Amino acid sequence: MAKDTLKVSGATYTTAESGYFEKRKLKRSAGVWGLWGLAVGAVISGNFSGWNFGIEAAGFGGMLIAFAILVVMYYGLIFSIGEMAAAMPHTGGAYSFGRAALGPWGGFVTGLAETIEYVATTAVIVYFSAGYANGVTEGLMGFSLPTWLWWIILYAAFVGLNTAGAAISLKFAIIVSLISIGVLVLFAVMALASGAMNWGSLFDIEPDPGQSLFLPHGVLPILFAMPFAMWLFLGIEELPLAAEESHNPVRDIPRAGLWARGTLIVTGLLVLVLNTGVLGSETTGVAGEPLLDGFRAILGDDLAWVAGLLALFALFGLLASLQGIMFAYGRNMYSLSRAGYYPRFLSLTGKRQTPWVALIAGALIGLAALIIVELTGGDSGVGGAIVLNIAVWGAVLAYFMQMLSFVILRRKYPNVKRPYLSPWGVPGAIIAAVISALIFVGFLLNETFRPAIIAIVVVYVLGLIIFGVYTRHRLVLSPEEEYAVSGGLHGDPQSDGYGGTVEDQLLAMDGRDEDR
Repeated sequence: MAKDTLKVSGATYTTAESGYFEKRKLKRSAGVWGLWGLAVGAVISGNFSGWNFGIEAAGFGGMLIAFAILVVMYYGLIFSIGEMAAAMPHTGGAYSFGRAALGPWGGFVTGLAETIEYVATTAVIVYFSAGYANGVTEGLMGFSLPTWLWWIILYAAFVGLNTAGAAISLKFAIIVSLISIGVLVLFAVMALASGAMNWGSLFDIEPDPGQSLFLPHGVLPILFAMPFAMWLFLGIEELPLAAEESHNPVRDIPRAGLWARGTLIVTGLLVLVLNTGVLGSETTGVAGEPLLDGFRAILGDDLAWVAGLLALFALFGLLASLQGIMFAYGRNMYSLSRAGYYPRFLSLTGKRQTPWVALIAGALIGLAALIIVELTGGDSGVGGAIVLNIAVWGAVLAYFMQMLSFVILRRKYPNVKRPYLSPWGVPGAIIAAVISALIFVGFLLNETFRPAIIAIVVVYVLGLIIFGVYTRHRLVLSPEEEYAVSGGLHGDPQSDGYGGTVEDQLLAMDGRDEDR
C-alpha cells in the first residue's frame, strides 16, 4: 500500500495499491428495459406476499390511504434520486448521495441503512419463497422439503445467477418480471370474470367502537399500515446502483424509473383491491400467501396439481424480486467496500466482473438472520414479518437520508453538472422526507415493530464504533469519494477513469476541506 494520504472531513484516504480498481471492474450491460426489469423485478414480490399485513393493521380503507400517500412519496423519491444518479453515475447510489452531501459519516449511515434494507429484503423474499416452493413440490410432485433447506437452495441458486454476469441476470429480470405481471393480470381477469370479487368483502372487518367500516380501527393505524404498503414499491430505488453497468445511466435511469413506477402503481392497485375483494379484508390481513389463497378461492383446491400450479405462478414473482434485490445488495456492499467502509475484499469482482464476494457475504448474513429469527420464536409467519420490518426500517432511514442529501446538494453544489432535473425539485424531496419520517414515527409507536428496531440499533451501534475507531482512517478514493472530495468535479468513472491523474489531483488538496 502506498503511503500517499489525504485527510479531509474527518477521514483519511490512502492511495490504493497498483491494480486495485482493475480487480474491481463492472461491465456495462444494461439498457433502459434491463433497468426497468431490474426495478420492477425487485419490487414485484410485494404483490404476492407481505403487503396484506397492512389490511390487518388499518382495514382496507386505511391501507388504501396508505397506498395513496406512498405513491406521492415514491414520486418525490424517484425524481430526486434520478437527478442525483445522473449527476453521480457510479455504483454507490444512496451511499454516494449521502457522502457528497453529509460527509463520510453521513455516507456511512446512509449506505449501512441501504445494506440493511436490501439484505433483509432478500431474506424476507427467501422466507416467503420457501413456502411457495413447498406448495409447488407438494402439489405437482408429492413431496416437501424442510424450510431451512429451501433457504439454502434459493440463496445458492440466485447467488450463482448473479455471479454469472450482469447481462444474464438482467435478461432473467426482464423475463421473470413479465411473467409475474402476466400472473397478476391473469388473477385480475379471473377474479372479475368468475364473480369471486365481492366489493362488500373489502369492508368485512368489524369496526372498533365508534369507528367506521372504511377505517375499522381509526386513523392512527394508517401509520402502522404504511410500512406494509411500502412492500408494493420497496426496491425501485435501487436503480442508481446499476449506474456503472448501464450503457447510458444519465438518460436511462430516470426513464426506467418513470416506467417502473407506473407499472408498480397498476399492479399494486390490482392486488390491493381484487385480492382483498376475493378473500375479504379479515382473511387477507392474516394470509401468509394472499395471492395463492385468492387463486384457490376462485378455482377451488380440490385437485393437488391445481394448487401446485397456482403456487408455481405465485413463485415467479418472488423469484423476480429475489434476483433484483440480490443484485442491489451486491452493488451496495461492493461500492462501500471499494471505498473502504466495509472490508475491501468484498468488492472483488473476478473474471465475470460481478461482485461475487459481496453477493456471498450478503447471502450468509441473510441466512443467519432467518435462522436466528426462527430459533428465537419466529414461527407461523412471525419470522417473516420481523425481517420484513427490519427491511422497511432500513429503507425508511435510507429514503430520509437521500432526500436530505438532495436538498443539501442543491445548495451545496448549485453549479454542478445535472444532466437530469427532478420535475418536483426541492419541494418533492421535502414531501418524500416528511412521509418517510411519518413512517419512522409509526414504527416507534407500534410495539410489534420493536424487535426490528432493537436489531437495527444494535447493528448501527457496532457499525458506528468500528467506523469511528478504524475504517474512517483507511478509506480509498473511489469514484464516489472523488466526487465528494473534489466538490463535484470528479467521480464519473466512464469519463474520468479510476485513480491515476484524478487521484493525484485530489491528493494535492491535502489540508483543504471539501465543505469550505
